Amino acid sequence: MDDQRSEIPLPTRPVTVDDDVTRPEFKGPVFPREEVVSRPTRGRRLRRFLWPLLVVMIVAAAVWYLPRPDIQPKEAGRARSGGPVPVGVVPVQKGDMPVTLSQLGTVTPLATVTVKTQINGYLTEVAFKEGQMVKKGDFLAQIDPRPYQVALEQAEAQLAKDQALLKNAQLDLERYNTLVAQNSIARQTRDTQVSLVAQDQATVKSDQAQIDVQKLNLAYCRIVSPVTGRVGLRQVDAGNYVQTSDPNGIVVVTQLQPISVIFTLAEDSLPAVMKQVRAGATLSVSAFDRTGTTELGSGTLETVDNQIDTTTGTVKLRAVFDNKAEVLFPNQFVNVRLLVDTMHDTYIVPVSAIQRGAPGTFVYLVSPDNTVTVAKVKLGPGDGQRIAILSGLQLGESVVVDGADRLRDGAKVTLAATGKLDGGAPGDQRKGQPQAAAGQGGPRRADSEAAASQRSAQPPGEGQGGERRRGTQ
Repeated sequence: MDDQRSEIPLPTRPVTVDDDVTRPEFKGPVFPREEVVSRPTRGRRLRRFLWPLLVVMIVAAAVWYLPRPDIQPKEAGRARSGGPVPVGVVPVQKGDMPVTLSQLGTVTPLATVTVKTQINGYLTEVAFKEGQMVKKGDFLAQIDPRPYQVALEQAEAQLAKDQALLKNAQLDLERYNTLVAQNSIARQTRDTQVSLVAQDQATVKSDQAQIDVQKLNLAYCRIVSPVTGRVGLRQVDAGNYVQTSDPNGIVVVTQLQPISVIFTLAEDSLPAVMKQVRAGATLSVSAFDRTGTTELGSGTLETVDNQIDTTTGTVKLRAVFDNKAEVLFPNQFVNVRLLVDTMHDTYIVPVSAIQRGAPGTFVYLVSPDNTVTVAKVKLGPGDGQRIAILSGLQLGESVVVDGADRLRDGAKVTLAATGKLDGGAPGDQRKGQPQAAAGQGGPRRADSEAAASQRSAQPPGEGQGGERRRGTQ
């Protein structure tokens, strides 16, 4: 039974040979149909993944072995070559350097008045235009005066009545005085008449006060501007019934000329300011826009607050500006520069010449042999474009203002451009800005020209030799 299970049936087919003898031929084992089909399918899947992998490997090898362009900075190649570095220089000059304090301030009007009615009544007329400039006392609005005119007439009538009673009482008092002198009536009657005259006089005085009240109400019916300034948007239209309890009022008038700017200073800067204030000096204040480039106006320091804010460690100051051009607008944020003092005959260099590193604060000095040396300096106050040098430099020495990032002590340089520094008044510093910009632009053009000439002078293939050798491996 076991021998029959181990047998594998082998199909045969007839085969013809030369001697015409038919004999069975081995055909091979017969497998299920599923296995015959599945093996070629896995082979095709394997070849499908091998071909993309082979393509990726070929592309990676091509990228690795092909030469690549030089991505190093031109300055680095010139530095390795040891050639002179083109730089821009300016001479050290003497001049006046303003000592300023810069802070953020808010434009604040000296007077902001909400015009409200002082009596109740119908608003019959609005005489202003929104945004109009008005002067103190100009007519703004009118309230119906007729009820207060009637009340005035009633008070005048009551006054006339009480004046007549007073006059009669005074005549009776004169008669009683005559009778008392003749001892014809009792003195008590005369004293009673004296008291009656006093009462009538008080009544007349009260009536006169009522008349004044009604006249004042009539004056309140005509609303005028309390200050000189600009009228804002109206809060109520004609025909409405206005009351003294209205929170918004009729209109808001804001004084614009003059106008003030409130700003803060750190408590550490306060002693220098108070020293000038106690000496009676008038400190100049300039207001600039948000960028700090456009001057909006100039004024003077008006007052300093009487206490320091403990939460911020600052003190408030108020500066007043005439604001004739109306450039300053209420609640506008401005950059404030307070001129505290002016340093005279001090050494001045551009801010771009200052370097900071291991030696501290230093500059690069250009020697007559076109080499640079490191000079340590002590800085003073600056104005954003220029800075004062307290020690370390002499008048006429040339300092590098452009190209210093490629220098080291003793490096050879070429003077690509020579700038000029205006050491005059603070107002002239804007004249020096185009010169400084031109001085900075010159070395860049010279750098590109020098790099181009240097590349043309190199033998062919020298600049990218490393990459080419790597590509030939």
